[in-house]
Amino acid sequence: MWKIKHIFDGEYGCEALMPGQKPKVSVTLVDESGAERYVLVEDEWLIQKGLDEGDIWTDNL
Repeated sequence: MWKIKHIFDGEYGCEALMPGQKPKVSVTLVDESGAERYVLVEDEWLIQKGLDEGDIWTDNL
């Protein structure tokens, strides 16, 4: 089971997104043994799932 440890939204100030591209965030996940994993997902996807730091990651990696 993976838990969301940290969500980093990055900075898009000088990096323009391509048309149709959605902002992505880097998510740090941690399991019971302390192992960490990093995934890159659309911010909108996290919001739709209602996921935030401290929540259990519900999708397969």
